[in-house]
Amino acid sequence: MKSAVVERWFASTKPPSEAALRRVRDLILGADPSMRERIQYGITFSSTKSGDFVAFVRYSEGGVNLGLMRGRRLRGRYPHREGATVKRMRIADEREASARAAELRSMVKEWCALGDAASAKATAKRAATSGRARRKAEPYRASPR
Repeated sequence: MKSAVVERWFASTKPPSEAALRRVRDLILGADPSMRERIQYGITFSSTKSGDFVAFVRYSEGGVNLGLMRGRRLRGRYPHREGATVKRMRIADEREASARAAELRSMVKEWCALGDAASAKATAKRAATSGRARRKAEPYRASPR
């Protein structure tokens, strides 16, 4: 979902590769309905309830520089993902962004699936824990003989 705050960021910042940044933004936000965006630390972030996915970093330079938050969790084959520990992706222009559309969408979908799986696991753990807590709270009853 596009944010008015991010629109104002584009208007005030006027990054040199605005068209490419907007194209990447559209691809990320369009890949999954749970994706949201915000401004933090003066840069834009795309995220879900389970955490930040990506940020536009070094936006004052030409091209698009994506900083992938926890990008090592992504297990799919993404040939344009770079970096040994900190994962990133560089995109030169709007044309290249369009050419990488499928790769970006796949990354978003995998990220969202990881969040959904973690959320389901946490819900199951809470349910199991609350069941144990309930059993512990019940008074001991000797079984009738």
